[in-house]
Amino acid sequence: MKNIHVLAIPYPAQGHVIPLMEASRCFTNSGLMVTFVNTEFIHKRVMSAGSEMDCPRDLMRMVSIPDGMEPCDDRSDIGKLTKTMFQLMPTKLEELINDINKDDEDKITCIVADYYMGWVVRVARKMGIRLASFCPSSAAVSAVIMSVQKLMDDEVINCNGVPMQDKMIQLSNSMPFMDPRNFIWACVGDSTTNKIIFDYVVLDGKEAAEAADHIICNSTMELEPGAFALFPKLLPIGPLLATNRSARQVAHFWNEDSTCLAWLDQQPVCSVIYLAFGSFTVFDQRQFEELALGLEDTKRPFLWVVRPGTSGSMDYVYPTGYMDRIGTHGKMVSWAPQQEVLNHPSVACFMSHCGWNSTMEGVSNGIPFLCWPYFADQFFNKTYICDIWKTGVGLKKDDTGIVTREEIKSKVEQLLDNDIIKENALNLQEKVMDCVRAGNSSNKNLNKFIDWVKEENEHARVNETSKLMNE
Repeated sequence: MKNIHVLAIPYPAQGHVIPLMEASRCFTNSGLMVTFVNTEFIHKRVMSAGSEMDCPRDLMRMVSIPDGMEPCDDRSDIGKLTKTMFQLMPTKLEELINDINKDDEDKITCIVADYYMGWVVRVARKMGIRLASFCPSSAAVSAVIMSVQKLMDDEVINCNGVPMQDKMIQLSNSMPFMDPRNFIWACVGDSTTNKIIFDYVVLDGKEAAEAADHIICNSTMELEPGAFALFPKLLPIGPLLATNRSARQVAHFWNEDSTCLAWLDQQPVCSVIYLAFGSFTVFDQRQFEELALGLEDTKRPFLWVVRPGTSGSMDYVYPTGYMDRIGTHGKMVSWAPQQEVLNHPSVACFMSHCGWNSTMEGVSNGIPFLCWPYFADQFFNKTYICDIWKTGVGLKKDDTGIVTREEIKSKVEQLLDNDIIKENALNLQEKVMDCVRAGNSSNKNLNKFIDWVKEENEHARVNETSKLMNE
């Protein structure tokens, strides 16, 4: 019997790989076969981290293709990585698909490509394979990308994506205000990097979105009604991690330190500040010290994820005598099992970079946020959290660009003394968790998408049978 075979390909970043992997787990649970394609560099990291999928092994294949960069190249140079990938990977993906399709029983039925890998549309067209786009970020980000031409026509941005207006804009009356200077391509790096992201990610992403049969999004109608009303083609199927609360996340780039769970067990209920800033955020030494001292000044227990390699070739240095002073009051880990941490009763709040994956996890667990965005869509996600959902507060930098220890202490106290924010967070949790329950909006959209994949496979089988009979 011919398998219904989906090829899934994420952008090579932690916040993209994890949600598409969760979507793939949902596909395999419905009987679809998935070939998950990472870059060779990311594939090695995921495999070395040792996490395993809780799905039938015969339905999930993990494979890789080269990203075009040398082993010693700096993959934190997002502009160089993106440009190089988009030049080499189309050919390598086509070779991979041709190799898979040699087996008539395992031919690729559908490609599900990350929204940020828009070049895949040309491979899909050339090979006659159905295409769906996957949006790992908010529907609002998708809406911005799909509105690029209108933004140029309205002179909000120029043809290179550079903001032309110093004022907030709305894509529709039902959507929040946005700062064009914080569009995903406008605040990634220097002007050269921003231009590369605009040309390769945004413009190609718009083309792919227009060509895709479906766009599935890791969000919910409850969180972003305006964006989904503006572009009905977007199908919310999230929060994806909320569909998998009984199992641990997979596809992490670092080994999770589960010793923090035993430490959390020893802390009072709703007492711990949890800090994690994703896979890209970098602090300089001065900011690192201010953060450390600010946490100390709160007099509250804290669990702090200090990512490996965060400061390049040089490790952070804690303030003199710091480790002795905090003792067991604080715990630092290199990477945490975040799903389990945020679901732990001792966690009181989440100090976060506001990446969409982390935002969805915090929302799904009813946790208030301390928002510290770093780049790209994280600034708009903060707008959602602080201004629209009202489930958190933002940390402000001083005139020198530093979030001071005084600011950290003040905002922690402000957040944890605010019962309205806590109540808002719990109410929002109830709404989004309801979306993934059987028969409700996100669950229905996911099943609708899976049914479409199966129907297309059935159509192909009937057409192939008819063709053979007529020969």
